Parts: sequence; structure tokens; C-alpha cells
Amino acid sequence: MKIAVSGKGGVGKTTVAGTLARILAHDGFKVLAIDADSNANLALSLGIPLDQAKQIVPVSENAALIEEKTGVQPESYGGVFRLSFRVDDIIERYGVRTFEGVSLLVMGVVRSAGQGCMCPANALVRALIRYLITRREEVVILDMEAGTEHFGRRTAENVNVMLVVADANLKSLETAKTIAGLSKEMGVERVFIVGNKVLNAFEEDVIRAYCSKNTIPLLGLIPYDTEIRKSDVEGHILDLATASLGVQALRKMRQTLLKA
Repeated sequence: MKIAVSGKGGVGKTTVAGTLARILAHDGFKVLAIDADSNANLALSLGIPLDQAKQIVPVSENAALIEEKTGVQPESYGGVFRLSFRVDDIIERYGVRTFEGVSLLVMGVVRSAGQGCMCPANALVRALIRYLITRREEVVILDMEAGTEHFGRRTAENVNVMLVVADANLKSLETAKTIAGLSKEMGVERVFIVGNKVLNAFEEDVIRAYCSKNTIPLLGLIPYDTEIRKSDVEGHILDLATASLGVQALRKMRQTLLKA
């Protein structure tokens, strides 16, 4: 199963991606988590200490690796570089394994003036993500950049599940609708909305009604969880053994995903 997690900024997509990856690893699955967000925080949601997380160099910023694979320096926009190179060794060389068994690769984002830029760094990132999604056998969870810009780079191409995280805010839901539509256009087989930070029955009804009106399947709802809030403030990960409402909701979603 290859899962991309997307949504408007601030809706909690990284928490959802990281906790789902941890739950699957605890359940015995081999899990690879990919951080493709420019604001890379997935490491913290997976329990990697802050000092260690700060030392991780994203693939898109690893000048030595880019030059090794493409034959030129990463800043050589418009230059001639290799388009064919092996990427299967990168996860073993640069991946970070968490104490719970999740493998993490921080991809980073290539910023360029032109959409679809085929600079060396972009070529490497695209080839690597394509390989990790299409050729690796383990569960892959891809934490996407917030918003819709990444769809122009087709970062999530070839995933078979897109989870679009949204809260009850109309702006969040409208972004989720756009992401769902773009995902379908890109050929993603299954697209779901995940309602997050749901405070009460009114917000639950708002999310359900929006999904029904726009014919977007709702995978599930995550209540506003003080345990999640506390873990974010204190900088530690959720204890999966607790009765956290968020963990319980994500466990149910995990079951639904595996049965579908």
C-alpha cells in the first residue's frame, strides 16, 4: 500500500502521517515514511529526537549525492546531466530508522522559477520517489507539502491512496476538495477525506455534509484530542498504548484501509 497524506497547512497532516506509520509498524508491517514537505517535521512525529532530526540533510539539498547520481552540481540548471542512474541504494545509505522500526527518508522540495524544472536535484527527487512508490514492497507513507502546488510536480504520482486531511473550516474543506479532484485526475485509485480536530457534533455534521455534497468518501473523523495537543506542545510522540481518542480513530481508519 502506497499512501500520500495531503491537506491545507495547519490541519494536522504530519501528525496523521506519522501516527499512522507508527501504528502500522507496531502491527508488524514494514513501513517507509517519506517527508516531502518543505517544512520537514515528520521526523519529530516519528519519535526522532530534535537534535538528530536537525542533522538530517534532505535528498534535494545533498549536493554530493546529487552530483554522484547525475554527474553535475545541483545548481547547474539547464546543464547536461545524466537522466539514468540507480536510486535503490539511497534509502539504505541515507534513511533513518526509528526506534519503532519505521524507516524515514527526508526528501525536501526543489524550488525553481519554472514549473516542472528538470534540474539535477529535481530529476533525482522525482526518480527516487517513483522508485520508492512503485518498486518497494513495504508500506510507503508520503507526507506531502501543504496545499496544492506539489501536484504540478506530480510528486504523489503512482500512489494508490490519497488521504486528504481537513478540519471543519470551509477554507480547509475547499482545499481538500481541490486536492481530491487533482488526485483523481492524476489517476490515484482511492481518495479519502480525513476529518481532523473535530470539536463537537456540529463540526462533525459540517464535515460529513461537505463530503456527501461533493461525493468525496470520508475515511473517518479524529476528535480534538488533548493528548495530541499535549504531545505537540511538549515535543514528544503519542503513546500508542494509551486511550488517546486520536490514536483510536486512526486505528479504525487503518482497519478500513486494509479491508478496502
